Amino acid sequence: MPIGGGDMPGLVVQQSFPEPRPTTNPYLIMLREAVAAQPGTEVRTFSWRRALLGRYDVFHAHWPEILVSGHSPLKKAVRQVFTLALLLKLRITRTPIVRTAHNLDLPTGISRRETALLRLFDRWTTLRIRLNPLTPVPEGSAVETIEHGDYQKWFARYPRRSATPGRLAYVGLVRRYKGVDALIAAFRDAFRSDGEPHASLTVSGKPSSDELVAQLQEQAAGDDRISLRFAFLTDEELVAAVTEAELIVLPYREMHNSGGALSSLSLQRPVLVPDNEVNRLLAEEVGELWVQRYQPPLGSGDLERALAAVRAREPGSTPDLSRRGWDETGRRHVEAYRRAISLVSRRRARTPRV
Repeated sequence: MPIGGGDMPGLVVQQSFPEPRPTTNPYLIMLREAVAAQPGTEVRTFSWRRALLGRYDVFHAHWPEILVSGHSPLKKAVRQVFTLALLLKLRITRTPIVRTAHNLDLPTGISRRETALLRLFDRWTTLRIRLNPLTPVPEGSAVETIEHGDYQKWFARYPRRSATPGRLAYVGLVRRYKGVDALIAAFRDAFRSDGEPHASLTVSGKPSSDELVAQLQEQAAGDDRISLRFAFLTDEELVAAVTEAELIVLPYREMHNSGGALSSLSLQRPVLVPDNEVNRLLAEEVGELWVQRYQPPLGSGDLERALAAVRAREPGSTPDLSRRGWDETGRRHVEAYRRAISLVSRRRARTPRV
């Protein structure tokens, strides 16, 4: 165990994500660095050997469904056995599980065995971290709210482009629930008679299926203002796609936590998002003009109004991301880990001896 500073004992955190790769979510990498920067704290990335055989003080889970899935029936079965063994180990050794609530619901289309394991994972979670104060948690659960950190330092190494007048963009993974089809339909009817001769729309990101690609290509056919690029984006390519736009449109059918919105705001580009409580809170935090909102379904008028509104910003203004610094995020995560350890210790002390 590492030696902690001052009176605080050392802390070893086992994360649920493996050593980062080029496709790893930057949030996880920045979180690892921010937590590891705290005095007396060691952060370990995931391997089954480390998780099952290693000694650590807390297990931090992000998307547990990844642990129980696999690309083949055999691999999936092995992972599910390992996951059950991991849960039993954590239970027997009284190692707390801290879980970040990235999603509201269990994944769809999974097996009953996967569902059972994920429900057990959820039931044995000691403390939940939510990224905004509106994320629901089970009644009586221990919870900490720690906002998603920004991407300003992460993207600082890449050159930015000048915004192209009239350019709207969708940037990110292309999934059905993210509403790119609705965006294309709305854009085709927009900017036809309001003096916006240079209006354009770009869609950039890795698609979930060939069927979705074919559908979106068919929708965009015949409108030379629309450009589709279906591919994984490097960080440099993402920065270019975002900063070339005047407005980023994220027409998700369900939107609760969005790293895409925060990525765009970190690059000083305003976003258009569905109007809900979470996005209203974000607008209050960073500035109303930076978080434009619409009442679903998305229409051409929403695009036109949002673009006109963001052009009313004062020159040189930036979104207020002061609450999103990673130093504070790392410190608050360590506090959450120590609280989870304390909760388990108190429960152990209350357990009657036989």
